[in-house]
Amino acid sequence: MFRRIKNTVLENGRVVVLLLATIFIAASLLLTYNMARSLHHKEEHDVGLWAAAMERVNRDAMGNYTKDPLVARIINNRNNIPFIITDENLHVISYHLVPSDIINSPMLLHEVLNRMVDENTPIIVHFGKNKEHNHIIFYGYSQTLRTLYIFPIIQILIIVVFVLVVFVAFRSMKQNEQSRVWVGLAKETAHQLGTPTSSLLGWVEYLREQPVDQSAVDEIQKDLSHLMKIVDRFSKIGSETQLKEESLNEVVGDAVTYFRKRIPRNVTLEYNGLNTETIMVKMSATLFEWVVENLMKNALDALQGHGTIRVTIGQDNKNAWVDVADTGKGIPKSKWKRIFEPGYTTKTRGWGLGLSLSHRVIKEYHKGKIAVVDSAIDVGTTIRITIKKA
Repeated sequence: MFRRIKNTVLENGRVVVLLLATIFIAASLLLTYNMARSLHHKEEHDVGLWAAAMERVNRDAMGNYTKDPLVARIINNRNNIPFIITDENLHVISYHLVPSDIINSPMLLHEVLNRMVDENTPIIVHFGKNKEHNHIIFYGYSQTLRTLYIFPIIQILIIVVFVLVVFVAFRSMKQNEQSRVWVGLAKETAHQLGTPTSSLLGWVEYLREQPVDQSAVDEIQKDLSHLMKIVDRFSKIGSETQLKEESLNEVVGDAVTYFRKRIPRNVTLEYNGLNTETIMVKMSATLFEWVVENLMKNALDALQGHGTIRVTIGQDNKNAWVDVADTGKGIPKSKWKRIFEPGYTTKTRGWGLGLSLSHRVIKEYHKGKIAVVDSAIDVGTTIRITIKKA
């Protein structure tokens, strides 16, 4: 009977991991696809504008554009889009970001032109007083656009590595080795994610130098920074943690700011730390922020799509505290302590480890307390973190 229950728990854990990985991959692919589509439309618009400027010059061949500075500027701005301009007989007139070896080889030129046609519809530019001459602009994807098509592959590799590490840990886990396995899993995950995360940083910096929507790049940077925080958190599990004097307002505020942009529209997230006197405490900012995020995620689950989450900080002569309150379904008083036990969960899916790990981080690393201070069915719950002031 016990073995059957244990196998069921492990199987549900695997399902959760696969589900989370699938959701993350789908969200990442959707975001990158939307960015690529927007960039593709922008490049089509740029080339169309460029072709219109060339046609406006109304010359038999590309020549002097200085009479109209705006048109000259548009034509001379060739940015990072590769193109080949030919006449009606496909004789090359001009080209940009295409190796000369290809231009001089009829076979290679034919292949490149076919590829460009597959990527973008060629644009015909009319020249001459009666538009008796035609030039054809063939153009392909920019390097930035191609990078966006590669980016999801890197993301998928990160998720695959993470899922593989989790499954290897599950396979070797035994009841009397549970704590050691979780520590090893965390450190191995941090190690495995380190290299691709560094690679992603390089890609983000590359995108910042390209003519793409920088607001989308900023969002990628935020999620990547959060991923780096998760790596740092995993690396600290099981190690001696150095506590530093930090501003409680800022640490909790960073968690709230990141979480606020990723909650449903019908959920309100309030925070008083910006209007409160600065409270200094000794903490591991990375791990403490993790705990606050766990509490906010649990509060969000309790709201079931609508309601309010209030994050409040305060202090007295000796201690500081953080309250995370929600207007959700509440917790029976008989279970106020049980929710911090490993494996306990009220969700249909989940491992019941979030609050247990939060309890361990606050009690063992910060010598503080975490507990339910108030809860009522269909009214809401308040969980408080209490630690000593610096």
